[in-house]
Amino acid sequence: MEPISLYNTRTRHKAPFVPADPANVRMYVCGPTVYDLPHIGNARPFIVFDVLFRMLRARYGADHVTFVRNITDVDDKINARAAQRGISIRELTETTTADFEADVAALGCLPPTHQPRATDNIAEMREMIDRLVAGGHAYVAADHVLFSVASLKSYGALSGRSTDEMLAGARVDVAPYKRDPMDFVLWKPSKPGEPGWPSPAGIAVDGRPGWHIECSAMAARYLGETFDIHGGGIDLAFPHHENERAQSCAAFGHPEMATVWMHNGFLQVEGKKMAKSEGNFITIRDALATARGEAIRLSMLMTHYRQPIDWTARRLGEAETVLRGWAAAPAGTGGPDAAVEAALADDLNTPAAIARLSELARAGDPSLDASAGLIGIDLPALRDTLAAEESERAASLAVDVDALIAERLAARAAKDFAAADAIRDRLLAEGIVLKDGKGPDGTPLTTWAFK
Repeated sequence: MEPISLYNTRTRHKAPFVPADPANVRMYVCGPTVYDLPHIGNARPFIVFDVLFRMLRARYGADHVTFVRNITDVDDKINARAAQRGISIRELTETTTADFEADVAALGCLPPTHQPRATDNIAEMREMIDRLVAGGHAYVAADHVLFSVASLKSYGALSGRSTDEMLAGARVDVAPYKRDPMDFVLWKPSKPGEPGWPSPAGIAVDGRPGWHIECSAMAARYLGETFDIHGGGIDLAFPHHENERAQSCAAFGHPEMATVWMHNGFLQVEGKKMAKSEGNFITIRDALATARGEAIRLSMLMTHYRQPIDWTARRLGEAETVLRGWAAAPAGTGGPDAAVEAALADDLNTPAAIARLSELARAGDPSLDASAGLIGIDLPALRDTLAAEESERAASLAVDVDALIAERLAARAAKDFAAADAIRDRLLAEGIVLKDGKGPDGTPLTTWAFK
């Protein structure tokens, strides 16, 4: 079996993956901020890291992999959206979390081992902030707690950015109480009407955590001070992941928070950045209204995860065609194909895995079903779905297909080819393709299928 190799954003190269403890492989992936329905760009990291989760489970055993994906349920966007809708923050986040879970399940994603909510881990955040203050890595100013970037020599090592680039990229709020413009908020006072908790570091007023400390605290609680893999979209590499790494390394005294940092590439729609102003903003729910979840998933995996992806209607149609080709192959009972496993072990090379799956389908290989399962495509379930769709479509036809085929066979026997062709064209207009052949006894036989 091929060893697993993964590209590490921190080191800028691919290397063999060696978990700290093969009996407990640990992975953290940043989850959604639950203020609205997730968009199609959000879907990419959830699909990518679901494939990684599946591969790790296949390699080390399902009981030996711990996958944590958080829910951010305290945030300025959440506060604003709840106020806009005239509902409580908890009501909003409960609804949007359920929507998120339904959407990613429809895309074939397994539930993570743990899905902690930020608001259920405030005590851990306060404790971590107190540790940072005590260690000289954070300070109190104007009822805020800020991380002192200058206190950590390795700050910037993950993103590889210069100081000037980090200042520009962070869009920092140069508040007068900051010692350095790059220092970032760990805790801030709550405004009237906002959620608040007793503050750390001896601050008298209630407050709430900054975004970055949430993930550091939840990762430490569920995975430990250090762990194997941290993943997310490339847009999170800076400042979010850079700041997470800084907090955790400073708090616990380790040189790294995660052994491997993995990031998927950007997604654009029909060649343009997705934005409401462009009229091309697509939620996962929107996409599921026009395409099956398996096709959306496969279309994401047709490009290597580290490369940018262009979401197009053509691409989605190609994915549907590929799926139908796989589903047309006979059901298989064998184990996974070694070449598919090797492709995925090579830094999740899903394009190579998909190409190999198509070869297996054309050959009717019995390993197809198990191999497709490695990328989260449940072929037995898809076959059942397609069969049900075909039956429903056939039942709704405005024509009697069998009667027209019999009429056409009679016309062909009488050499009335114009009438036979007219019947064929009529059926084609209904989306039905005919295939002429012979039965076991040599008599003419015509079968049909939807195109």
